[in-house]
This record gives sequence, structure tokens and C-alpha cells, in this order.
Amino acid sequence: MTVMDITIHMTFLPQDDPDASLAFYRDTLGFQVRNDVGYGGMRWITVGPADQPGTSIVLYPPAASPGVTDDERRTIAEMMAKGSYGHIILATADLDGTFAQLQAGGAEVVQEPTEQPYGVRDCAFRDPAGNLIRIHELR
Repeated sequence: MTVMDITIHMTFLPQDDPDASLAFYRDTLGFQVRNDVGYGGMRWITVGPADQPGTSIVLYPPAASPGVTDDERRTIAEMMAKGSYGHIILATADLDGTFAQLQAGGAEVVQEPTEQPYGVRDCAFRDPAGNLIRIHELR
């Protein structure tokens, strides 16, 4: 078997309020803004950890997804409102400190730091679009 040199470059999370999403990812999470592009009245914002320049999150307007019907757009909007559409798992060596900073920054807490039965300790928040953000503790 040939080993391939593949890295995670970008992932996409939906956003329905670019200014609120920008403030959350930049000011609350402390991510670097890599790009902020407007087109057709919509915005795509690319953010990521400053010390990981090759890894980014694109905060995109789901209304711009090609091939999605109006009914599907309504379903996506409903799922985003419930917080059941997008999610990402981040990691930190200092879960308690990170949790305290995010809570102090006004992030919506879903779960305080907890030892999970599947072997990780983590916490969870929602971003302004309802995306679930779990943060695992690195051990």
C-alpha cells in the first residue's frame, strides 16, 4: 500500500449572519481571518488558528450551494435554527481554560467540560449559526 501525503486543508460550516460569525470565530475563538469575500450579496469568510496556516474553516452562506432546491434550503434553515446541521470538533491542551474564556466571551454553552464514556473529555458550544462546536482535551 502506498502512503499518501494528505492533509486537512479546509472544511465548511454554514453561516446565516456573516458579521456575527466573524465576531465569534475571530473575537471569541481567536481565529485569524484569512479571507472575507462578498459576491451576489453573500459573504464567504475563511478563518483558522494562526499557528495552523494550512488549515481553515470556510463560513459559507448555505443559500449559495448549487443544486439545492428551495425546499432543501428551507430544511437547511430549519436544521440550522435547531442546531442540528453543521458541527466541528476542535482540540486544546487546556480544556478548562478554553471553556472559561469562551463562556466569558458569551458563547452559548451546550455542555460543560465532561468526561465522556467513549474516552475523551470535552465540552460543547454553539456558534451564532447554531453549529455545534465540541472541544476535546488533548491528553
